[in-house]
Amino acid sequence: MLYESTRGNYRGVTSAEAIKLGIAPDGGLFVPCDRVTIDGQKLQDMIKLDYRERAFLILKEFLDDYSEGEIRDCLKLAYNTENFASPVIAPAHRLRDGLYILELWHGPTCAFKDMALQILPHLLTRAASKTGEKSAIVILVATSGDTGKAALEGFKNVPGARIIVFYPEQGVSEIQKLQMLTQEGNNVAVVAVRGNFDDAQSGVKNIFADEAFNLELQKANYRLSSANSINWGRLAPQIVYYFSAYLDLAAQNVIAPGEKINFVVPTGNFGNILAAYYAREMGLPVHRLICAANTNNVLTDFIRTGVYNRSRRFVKTISPSMDILISSNLERLLYHLTGRDHSRVARWMADLHRAGSYQVDEHSRNKMRQILWSDYADDKETLETIRSVHQRYGYIMDTHTAVGMKVYEKYTGATGDGTKTIVASTASPFKFNESVVKAILGDQAVADKDELELLHVLSETSGLDIPAGLKDLDRKPVLHKTITDRDSMAGVVKDTLLG
Repeated sequence: MLYESTRGNYRGVTSAEAIKLGIAPDGGLFVPCDRVTIDGQKLQDMIKLDYRERAFLILKEFLDDYSEGEIRDCLKLAYNTENFASPVIAPAHRLRDGLYILELWHGPTCAFKDMALQILPHLLTRAASKTGEKSAIVILVATSGDTGKAALEGFKNVPGARIIVFYPEQGVSEIQKLQMLTQEGNNVAVVAVRGNFDDAQSGVKNIFADEAFNLELQKANYRLSSANSINWGRLAPQIVYYFSAYLDLAAQNVIAPGEKINFVVPTGNFGNILAAYYAREMGLPVHRLICAANTNNVLTDFIRTGVYNRSRRFVKTISPSMDILISSNLERLLYHLTGRDHSRVARWMADLHRAGSYQVDEHSRNKMRQILWSDYADDKETLETIRSVHQRYGYIMDTHTAVGMKVYEKYTGATGDGTKTIVASTASPFKFNESVVKAILGDQAVADKDELELLHVLSETSGLDIPAGLKDLDRKPVLHKTITDRDSMAGVVKDTLLG
């Protein structure tokens, strides 16, 4: 399997080279040159397998320049009971007949990003070796909250790698911030950016695109790469859990062989739902992908109208990991919808950069709407959904998952579609405990309490243990104190690496 850039200037790249580079040198994103197909018989054969074996069969199709032994070693290091609290890795919880919650947050940082970022470091270090890379790999990450901690945890103390994480100073929850600022490791750095996530993400992209700066780093034996979902090595492992969730339901005889289901995915950067799109294209029986947005509903508007317009008010919400106006992974979807027309994709991305918006052609828009349906939920609706789900089912969900649940309710109300559905749950409710406790117990329950105190309130209310990755954060020393503007991020990278 070879890879090509969505912008058209880089083709015939191995998976190891694509993973090492992260983003294509022309600014595009790497996509597979060929389609991978999992037929009905192979899907049936995978039902009896565990998560690691399913992952092996899927990933080896995309990573054929890795040996089978290398892939199995990476999977063994990533998906084990030391890293994941659930032996199933990503269990599907039944809310009621026909509706399931796919819990993707049983990893070390209690967020779905662990599903990919526990394996990416191992894929990346092997990629460097396989491509003869002599320089140290420097991972640059822009995070809206969860990716940063998951990447830091995955890459800490990995030989031959450094990692620098940028996060919006006021755009993450207190627990997310403490998780990052207390991160240990001899190769990690965490930097606050004055602004929102899009400022941090644009700053990282600008660093990747600065040829002179990259050449300077290469002379000092450093090569930049990414752990964001722009890196194919991050996106490919996410495809696995959509297959695995379907196979788990099939193993329980909840769905018949070949029966189609819906997936609801709360998303901001479009990577998580894009992985579901790839699973569908590979042959997973998917009826509709439901894209759930919060008040920053740029994706909803785009799916409905075909016009992507980032020039709008940025809203800080109680689902901060989705507070995004520039959805990077959408570029990959557009590339496929246009039949790999890199010139159109490059033109749209240039329009977005220059004017803040672009409009796709009617054919591409119609193809997208055949697959995707979208709506959004505001903060009030999100809190009401957490409360109602708890009252009806005794189940506690975080704010992002609640966005997905509310949008699913809007979908069924609008379409009457009774297809069995899985809602992707992207974070533990303990990560966003202030909003969760407020929804369940009311305003008085959170009065005069910080998020660390509310961990214990939520634990007492739910009967669930506080996840190990969130315990005692207030007792850990703050190790990272750098704050920068977007335009100074390259200088921070230079100072961190070169002193």
